[in-house]
Amino acid sequence: MADFVFNIAKGKVAYYAGLPAANDALVVVPLASAGLGTDATLMDADTLTQVLASATEQTTMGRKSLTAAAITVDDANDRVDVDIADPTWPTAGGSAVGALVICYDPDTTGGTDADLIPLTKHDFAVAPNGGDITAQVAASGFYRAS
Repeated sequence: MADFVFNIAKGKVAYYAGLPAANDALVVVPLASAGLGTDATLMDADTLTQVLASATEQTTMGRKSLTAAAITVDDANDRVDVDIADPTWPTAGGSAVGALVICYDPDTTGGTDADLIPLTKHDFAVAPNGGDITAQVAASGFYRAS
């Protein structure tokens, strides 16, 4: 489950995770642990560009693009759960990771980090050592609205 939802995305994560556009995707961005901004600062970012003004992307592992999410409306518990496949980085290297940010990319055929909308931030402390790294998403998904 997310450590927090970015202010720009509150109430919209399930919509964006439904991938409403023709060429859209969710993008998982690893952030280096060194220089990682505080949650209070990061939460106010409206674009990935703004996130990266307070954090450093761990580019050796690279971003993961996801083109599917499972959205479950749970009427019995009055909530919506959004789940994604566990992203894996094979033979991962580079600096230590401190967090993952899941963003919505409205057009994968073009655009910049200024177009990516940060949805959720997840603490994820790992030191790449050349082996595979899998970010295990919680059984209840990466986001829940209730």
